[in-house]
Amino acid sequence: MQEDRDIPLAAWPRRAALQHFRTMAQPAFSVTVPVDVTGLRERALSHGATPWLAYHHAALEAANTVDGMRQTMLADGSGVREFAAIHASSTVLRDDGSFGFVTLPQEASLAEFAARAKPNIERVRRATGDLFAADQPGDVREEMLVHMTALPWLAFTAFTHARGVGDDRPKVAFGRFKEESGRLLMPVAVDVHHSLCDGVHVGRFFERFQANLAAI
Repeated sequence: MQEDRDIPLAAWPRRAALQHFRTMAQPAFSVTVPVDVTGLRERALSHGATPWLAYHHAALEAANTVDGMRQTMLADGSGVREFAAIHASSTVLRDDGSFGFVTLPQEASLAEFAARAKPNIERVRRATGDLFAADQPGDVREEMLVHMTALPWLAFTAFTHARGVGDDRPKVAFGRFKEESGRLLMPVAVDVHHSLCDGVHVGRFFERFQANLAAI
């Protein structure tokens, strides 16, 4: 079984990239790609999931196959920590019109992921006040997260994520489904810290993400 591990810079092929990008004012880059979600609604239902849950699960499983998306930079600059598994945090529109964050722990099975997520989402949906009110992350820590959000109102062609100082977490945004040439497409924006990920990592993510959606 894979375990968390620390990788010292001296033993890491990407050490030059980390040192080059980590001090930049804008060290992240974003790519937006249309993803085929034809038939996802019907396939998700057979697993007890909504399309929202299905594409979150497919994206999280894809992120877990990309080493750069499972990594975080150590605060002292000595290297990176690579997690055996990462989890998701996404936004939930609350009943009062605000939004809150919900933690979505990784589960290999979509059915198990959906069953675990549904009560957590409902609890956050009814909450008010603090953005993290009613969330129950358990032992999932911030550095182990992929930040996700859904904008079902917009079939966007580009997207910029908010990113704080020192924030190296991968970020994913899902847009509105749109029919084109008989297929149903969804824009997906992925934003990654360049110290940890290059274009090849994002390419691998989208390849695995599309395969996961097709396999539902």
